[in-house]
Amino acid sequence: MRLIICGMGVVGQSFIKLLVDNINPLYKKYGIRPRVVACIDKGGIAYSQTGLDLEKLIMVKKKFGTVSKYSQNKYSFDNPIENIESEIFLELTPTNLVTGEPGLSNIISALRTQKNVITVNKGPLALSFPSLIELANYNNVLLRFSGTVGGGTPILEFAKHCLKGDKITSFTGILNGTTNYILTKMTEGLTFEEALSDAKIKGYAETEPSLDVNGDDAAAKLVIMANWIMGRRVTLKNVDKTGITAVRLDEIKEAKKNGKNIKLIAKCDNKNLYVKPDLILEDDPICVNGTLNAVSFESEHSGKQTIIGKGAGGMETASSILRDLIEIKENFSS
Repeated sequence: MRLIICGMGVVGQSFIKLLVDNINPLYKKYGIRPRVVACIDKGGIAYSQTGLDLEKLIMVKKKFGTVSKYSQNKYSFDNPIENIESEIFLELTPTNLVTGEPGLSNIISALRTQKNVITVNKGPLALSFPSLIELANYNNVLLRFSGTVGGGTPILEFAKHCLKGDKITSFTGILNGTTNYILTKMTEGLTFEEALSDAKIKGYAETEPSLDVNGDDAAAKLVIMANWIMGRRVTLKNVDKTGITAVRLDEIKEAKKNGKNIKLIAKCDNKNLYVKPDLILEDDPICVNGTLNAVSFESEHSGKQTIIGKGAGGMETASSILRDLIEIKENFSS
C-alpha cells in the first residue's frame, strides 16, 4: 500500500512515528504494509519509489525543518500529487476555513487521479463536503476524515458504525476543546480574558484564537457531521454561528446557581444547524469540563447515546488516520 503524505506538522510527524512503532502489528493483524513513497512540506519533497526510510525522514525534518533535504536528488514533478503513483493520499496541511486551500486543491487532485484520500483538514470539508464526496464516488475511491472531528475520539465512526441499523434523528455536542476549557475556567471565577490568557499559557489556545472563540472550528466540525451522519447537504455558510466572546461572568454564575452550565453547543436536527453558547444541566452527559469533547446522538430505536473524549492532540489525531487507513484496506479486500 503506497502512501503520499502532504503536510509534516505535528500530526504528520506523529503519524509517521505511529507507523514506525506499529509496522509489524499492522501487518500481522490487518495485512497492511504501508510504504510512504513521497512526503511533501512547504520546503519541498522527499521521494523514493521503493519507500522512504521513515526514521530518517523524521530526523531530517527535525534537523533541517523540511523533508526536501532527505536526499541529494532534486525531484521535479508538474504535480506530485497527480504524477506520483500511490493508493492513498494523506492531506495533513493546516486548516483554512476561508478558501480551504491548499487542502481543497490537493484533495481534488488526488481524487481525480483515483487515489483514496485521508484528511484531518476541516477546511475543504466545511466548504465543499457534498462536491468532494461526489467526486470520490465518481472516481470509485474513498474519502475518509475521522480526525477532523474529535481528534482521536471516534465520534464519526461511533455514529456511522456502532449505530448501524438505527436512524439518528439529531445530535448535540461540545466540539471545541479550547472554548470548553475557557468556559470551565469561567465557572471557577475567571473572566473571559483571564480564562483565555490561561488557555494560551497552557497551550490550549492559539496566539490568534479567533477560529475557536468565534465558533468557526465548532461550526466546521458540525458541517462535517451533518453531512456524513445526517445526510444533510450543507456547508459552513448554512450554520447559524455565535461564539463565546460575549459570554459574561455574571451569566455563568447565575447559570450555576440554577444547576446549569453555559457551554458552546453545536446542534443538528432536521430543522436546526447552529453553534452558540447555551444552557445545559450540570448532570447532562455532555456537560464535560476542561478540553474534553462530548456528543449525544438521538436515534429512533436506541434513544440517546453519548461519546466523550479528547478532541485534539498530535498522536491522538494520528491514531484516527491509522483507523481510516485500516478501513480503506478492508474496503480493498472486500
